Amino acid sequence: MGFKSCGRVLIVLHNAHSTAGRLGRLLRAQGFELDCRRPCFDDPLPKALSGYAAAIVFGGPMSVNDEASWVRREIDWIGVPLKEDKPFLGICLGAQMLARHLGQSVRPHPQGRVEVGYYPIHPTEHGHRICDCRFPNHVYQWHREGFDLPCGAILLARSQDFEAQAFRYREKAYGFQFHPEVTFSTLCRWTLLTRERMAEPGARPRHRHIEGWFRHDSAVARWSGAFLRRWLALGQPGALPGRKDSLRRQETAGDQSGEPN
Repeated sequence: MGFKSCGRVLIVLHNAHSTAGRLGRLLRAQGFELDCRRPCFDDPLPKALSGYAAAIVFGGPMSVNDEASWVRREIDWIGVPLKEDKPFLGICLGAQMLARHLGQSVRPHPQGRVEVGYYPIHPTEHGHRICDCRFPNHVYQWHREGFDLPCGAILLARSQDFEAQAFRYREKAYGFQFHPEVTFSTLCRWTLLTRERMAEPGARPRHRHIEGWFRHDSAVARWSGAFLRRWLALGQPGALPGRKDSLRRQETAGDQSGEPN
């Protein structure tokens, strides 16, 4: 069973048509209200998170190195959930923003390689212990920039071309370079609308994205549910971080999520 009277989760998106994808479905299934904000369209971010259970910052086509004022403000804003010790999750661009906030540089691969499609990753033992489901060994990626592990963070997973694929900072802040929220319809949409990305060094061709979905997504879906439950439990007064309640399996078709980087 899900938590009762769960409250709100702040959802930060970076495109007019983006949604929270699979993670949004899981949150709604547990009774959470999603408060979606789009800072790139001048939506304000809350000055405090006392009325929220958690915050998730999703991906987007922009870079943390862009000079847009809202990018700077959003990176600075991450100090709010960190100061208040709220559960925080950054996905792709969101993870890069967290790394930048923690003082780490974000930059392209030195040989210009990208990760666009499914790629193997190598979880650490810390990674396997963050919830009661083993960390997946293949995940969906869509990025051309990466970062080294921020000072004080714990590495949860690495890959061949981009070392820091997942990390934890303190107990409640997580950064994932990959996209656990992606649904099959999102995958199809991204690979149709941005075909040119698949010609970049290291990118997978479109048919490999689709094959990868059917081969790897069931493991990603199981892990996403288990991780989300434990992560949200960290923000529940009196909740046990290691609780093993099972999440109801959610269908993953027909939803869009944050735009690719």
